[in-house]
Amino acid sequence: MKTDQIKLSPEFKTQTTKSIIVICFFTITYILLLALACALTALCVYAGIMLIISVPRFITLALGVGLASLGILILSFLIKFIFKSHKVDRSHLIEITKEEQPTLFSMIQEIVDEVGTNFPKKVYMSHDVNAAVFYDSNFWSMLFPIKKNLLIGMGLVNTVSKEELKAILSHEFGHFSQRTMKVGSYVYNVNQVIFNMLYDNDSYEKGVQSWANISGYIAIFAILAMNIISGIQWVLRKLYEVVNKSYLALSREMEFHADEIAANVTGIEPLKTSLLRMSLADHAFNNVLSFYQEKISENISSENIYKEHLFIMNFFAKDASIPIVEGLPDVSLGELNKFNKSKLVIKDQWASHPSTEERIKKLEETRITTERAEHIPANVIFHNIEALQQQITQLIFKDIEYKEEVSPLPFDKFESLFCKEFVDNSFSKIYQGYYDNKNPLFFDINKIDSDGRAVNIEELFSQEMIDLVYTSIGLQNDIETLEHVSNKTVKIKTFDYDGKKYKRKETNALLRKLRLELEEINKIITTNDIAVFKFFKRNAQTESHLTKLETLYRHFFEFDKAYEEKLDIYNKLSTELQFLSVTTSFDQIRANFISIAGLESKLKRAIKEMLQDPTYESSITLEMRENFDLYLSKEWKYFGNENYFESNLEMLFSALNNYVYLLSKGYFLLKKNLLGYQVELFETMPKEPVLSER
Repeated sequence: MKTDQIKLSPEFKTQTTKSIIVICFFTITYILLLALACALTALCVYAGIMLIISVPRFITLALGVGLASLGILILSFLIKFIFKSHKVDRSHLIEITKEEQPTLFSMIQEIVDEVGTNFPKKVYMSHDVNAAVFYDSNFWSMLFPIKKNLLIGMGLVNTVSKEELKAILSHEFGHFSQRTMKVGSYVYNVNQVIFNMLYDNDSYEKGVQSWANISGYIAIFAILAMNIISGIQWVLRKLYEVVNKSYLALSREMEFHADEIAANVTGIEPLKTSLLRMSLADHAFNNVLSFYQEKISENISSENIYKEHLFIMNFFAKDASIPIVEGLPDVSLGELNKFNKSKLVIKDQWASHPSTEERIKKLEETRITTERAEHIPANVIFHNIEALQQQITQLIFKDIEYKEEVSPLPFDKFESLFCKEFVDNSFSKIYQGYYDNKNPLFFDINKIDSDGRAVNIEELFSQEMIDLVYTSIGLQNDIETLEHVSNKTVKIKTFDYDGKKYKRKETNALLRKLRLELEEINKIITTNDIAVFKFFKRNAQTESHLTKLETLYRHFFEFDKAYEEKLDIYNKLSTELQFLSVTTSFDQIRANFISIAGLESKLKRAIKEMLQDPTYESSITLEMRENFDLYLSKEWKYFGNENYFESNLEMLFSALNNYVYLLSKGYFLLKKNLLGYQVELFETMPKEPVLSER
């Protein structure tokens, strides 16, 4: 089937119709507001001139000018978006040409011809795991056609095959292959217009403030204008919610449509396999960035981050027992949802993209198949790919400030360091992932007896028990979401739970049921945690082994009990300091800093305890210690007569961020030490498995 023969789905047509209605409604409302503003401006200017002519004095001159400006300020607010242009930042992009990459451009031409759209104006390479079509937009782009640019992420190229890349690019061009797609562009621009009038007002407000400062008489009308504009913004907020919801709903249908176009170019499989791998590829890329973030203080960078990116992606795949097929992880849909035990389905009306599961389901409904293409890595179609990868790597690191000369890390050294850090930050395979996203639940060690049924380690960490752990996590997340539904933080009327539709008024009854279910599941998990303790207790071959095991459990439970209180210091202080990011009166700023003094005292006491606790000793860097020592050295002031003391605030935030990082790190280390010691006991136990008792 030719892509121009693809029929639009009923859902797409419905959302398109709704979007057209919304655009019309906005246009009528805006024209009405503009007409009223024009009438008000004409009236104000006329009244101002007449006032000046009738009583030619300085005071009437100021009042007349101020009155005339009232209408002009309101009118300029309503039309300022016309002069606003949205330009995409290209500083992190590398433009490539047909002469440099003939094979890639040949592929793009094939896609353009088959999809029935225009060749991109320019082609750029970025660093991330993504592809997109973009353009500089303004109000006039709704009226005149604009050539689009193609953006290809090297992180994407690095983790897909040639055919998968072709499918992804076909999807991107698919967005512009149908004239009906123009509706989406209109809704987007209307959205931007309203956003501009609601939130993009910094320069406008500064201009009004400067105008008001000329005279107290003019200021009266400037204040009146801002009050009227506030009323206009109230109307626009209501419109924005409707327009934005319409845009996002249409955007989701556009994604399905573009997927179908891509399937007609390459078949279902290439797009499907790439979609399933994207999350893993993105996770791997973020991990390699985090790795080098930690190495800034050591003046270490990467020569080619994409070689390391591919290594990490396949490393994670092997660790998760995901098969590697022709050099790339073959992620299944089951693997994607392996640990998602949620039964709650809420249609996210604010999502711009459908979920991967929804996209794959729609793709499979098309039943478009093609002969399997030869597997060729997408990197192969790029000329001198390694040089391009190195060039993009340099762009990633160019804005990082190193204290000394930077040394690139050899790949073999990267491999060994990463693997070591991975082991240091993960738990033994004997637990089968049981503790990856849960902590040992509290129980009283002194009350644990040796009665019960004997069990072995395979039963303690069975797939059934691990599924129960993730069922508990899913239930907890569902309960938290439903609590938001109940108190109307999440504004929905209906939702599905476990295949059954519920109304919002039924939420509380469902919550009571789920809380009881969660309580019962957590009792089973706690019983298993006790059985785990018993297992390793029985395998402790000496009294000293037993004492150490019990001590590690007690330390962990004590820390766990105090953790929320310590974390609360960070959360409350971070919340109280949010006034720093908004315009606040000087008196209020002083009052705010006085009000946080008590929280600061708690933070300092907690930091002092942290510095004396051996749990954190290995994690506190020299830079952290210097920051803490400086912060604790005296009572600091953060605001003068009219200005913030920026260096003092920077020190405060560094101390606050270091504190919460170490708090989390301490939690992990105590858990790691406990679980690691249990592994030591297991590895030194007699060859015949020793049983535990439930």
